[in-house]
Amino acid sequence: MLNSPRAPRLYYGWIITLALAVTTTVAWGILYYSFSVFLIPMEAELGVARAELSGAFSLALLVSGAAALPVGRWIDHHGARGLMTAGSLGAAALLWAWANVRGLPALYLVFAGLGLAMAAMLYDPAFAVLAAWFNRRRRGALTLLTLVAGLASTIFVPLANALLAAYGWRRAIEILAVLLLLLTGPLHVLVLRRRPHDLGLAPDGDPLSPPGAPGRPYLPDGHAPRAVVRRPSFWLLTVAYMLNGGVAVAAGVHFLAFLVGQGYPAEYAAVLAGLVGLMQLPGRLIFEPLARRIHRRWLSAGVIAVQGGAVLLLLGAPTPARLAAFVALFGMANGLLTLTRATVVAELYGAAHYGAISGLMSFWSTLARAAGPTVVALLYTATGGYAAAWLMLAAVTLVAVVAYLAADRPGVAELAEAGA
Repeated sequence: MLNSPRAPRLYYGWIITLALAVTTTVAWGILYYSFSVFLIPMEAELGVARAELSGAFSLALLVSGAAALPVGRWIDHHGARGLMTAGSLGAAALLWAWANVRGLPALYLVFAGLGLAMAAMLYDPAFAVLAAWFNRRRRGALTLLTLVAGLASTIFVPLANALLAAYGWRRAIEILAVLLLLLTGPLHVLVLRRRPHDLGLAPDGDPLSPPGAPGRPYLPDGHAPRAVVRRPSFWLLTVAYMLNGGVAVAAGVHFLAFLVGQGYPAEYAAVLAGLVGLMQLPGRLIFEPLARRIHRRWLSAGVIAVQGGAVLLLLGAPTPARLAAFVALFGMANGLLTLTRATVVAELYGAAHYGAISGLMSFWSTLARAAGPTVVALLYTATGGYAAAWLMLAAVTLVAVVAYLAADRPGVAELAEAGA
């Protein structure tokens, strides 16, 4: 009697994807989104101006951007297991230190360290891991990761607020530190592996060696960073995503204040601002079917253009219909752009040095994200309103579209196939 064929085993890359979906969600929720919850009680107890407290968070973002390149290089050469585990341990310790600060210098020192933890635990290192474990199914893995992580603010902002109400801000942060350690540390150390080759597989779970070539090692494709940065296409792509990142953060930060200034109740404005983040989820859900039907060049450029068009909806009278359209289009565009950036880097330049190349892009993007809200605030102060700022952001997205189309032109894609 013949034995029935065994069902195929679950590819270990999907287990890594699920683990990273959990750890990235926790890291985003606690390290990034919870800060806004504790801003007012910190201001009241520490007696420090809100702008100075916000500067600590801006410092964390800048440190995170500066650390993105060395983090990416480390992952390319050594894998993410040790680095992300260290990120879990360091982040938990720094959160505990945050809960016990007594003055502004200590707070800034803690948040400089938290910036390093962000660089080790947020999207970029997770994307670098998945780039090594997937090829054909990379878009699906990235979509799954970002779909789950897109719930970070929905889960952790209410949780942080509930802990604040029950225990005060210091104890609340201590509880979040313990949660982060328990929910990310074990998964990082026990689940992460450097590459599928270590398990005798090629990306996507394919056999490591082609038939008739036993023992042939698998070598990931891709150009060395030194070669990539000499290409104008890389810098054009970096400009496109840098400008896109600045627009996304600037418009998101000022949207609530804009609505209040237009006479909408603060509660209504807060709900709409929250819905912008929530609308990233349907954007990520439609990414895979869109990417199968539309070439990445036109998909990415089109989504950036939609982002700019959404900002233009804020000009004139902000009617409920216009605001609903802005929330839907801007939120979905942000969700799609997270995935298009992650996939385009791998498709254009290969997976071998994904971490370093993506990390260099992230550095410039982080600078734009830090500067964007300030530029909009200066324009608001100079003109007495947001109209000039919205026009400026829409013009910036137009420049980003042109830069992207120039970077991802026919012929560039083939460069990744040539190897390092």
